[in-house]
Amino acid sequence: MSENKTLVEAEMLRPDRRKSDELREITVIEGFTKHADGSILMCFGDTKVLCTASVEDRVPPFLRGKEEGWITAEYAMLPSSTETRKPRDRNGRVDGRSVEIQRLIGRSLRSVVDLKKLGERTITLDCDVLQADGGTRTASITGAYIALVHAVKKLMEEGKIEENPITGNVAAVSVGVRDGEPILDLNYIEDSGAEVDMNFVMNEKEEFIEIQGTGEERPFTKAEFSRLMELAEKGIKQLIRIQNEHMK
Repeated sequence: MSENKTLVEAEMLRPDRRKSDELREITVIEGFTKHADGSILMCFGDTKVLCTASVEDRVPPFLRGKEEGWITAEYAMLPSSTETRKPRDRNGRVDGRSVEIQRLIGRSLRSVVDLKKLGERTITLDCDVLQADGGTRTASITGAYIALVHAVKKLMEEGKIEENPITGNVAAVSVGVRDGEPILDLNYIEDSGAEVDMNFVMNEKEEFIEIQGTGEERPFTKAEFSRLMELAEKGIKQLIRIQNEHMK
C-alpha cells in the first residue's frame, strides 16, 4: 500500500478529515471579558471555553500565616453547551465530573507556580464551557494557564509582587484509539466512539503532570500507549508554542 493511500485512509477515519497527528484549529481570544484579571476564550475546534483568572488578597484557612498563596479552579458547563440542555449546578451541588475536572485544573496549574512568590493571595481560574465538542478539560487547562499568566503580569505591573511565580508552561491534550488508529485531540464523535481514551498534562520540559487513560472498549498495549504518548508530546509542544504567542 502506498504512503499516500495510507494517509488518505487515515484522514477518512476522522470526521473533519484531519491527519491522525493533527490538532483541531486552535484559537485564543485575549481579554474576552473586561473585569477579570486575566480573560481568555480558548477554542479547540468547536470546543469553546471561557477561562478567567480572579485575584483575591486572601488564602484558604490552612494557608493563613504561611506567607504563600494558592491556585484553585472551578469548572462548569453552560446549559446550552451541549446538544441537550445541561441543568445548572445549584445550591452548592456540583456534579462529580465537574469536581474531578476542576481539581485536575487546579493541580495542573499549581505544578508550575512557586506559591511562596505569590504571597498570601488566591488566584481562582474559572473555566466555563460555552460550547462542548470533546476535550473540554484539556482546553480548560491550556487556556487557564494563559489567563493565569495575564493575571500574574498584572500583579507585577501593579507592584504587588516582585518576582514572577510562574516557573514554566503547562498544557493538556487528548489522544485515543478509534477504529484501531491512534489519533490526537479527539472531538466528541471520536471520543464517544474511542476504543482507548487518554488525557495528557505536561510542561514545557516534556515532563508529565498527569496522565488519565482508559481502555473504553478493550485493553491497550504498550506499543499503543507509546504511540499515544508520542502524539500527546507533539500536540503539547504545539499548544505551548501557541500559549507563548499570547503571553507577550
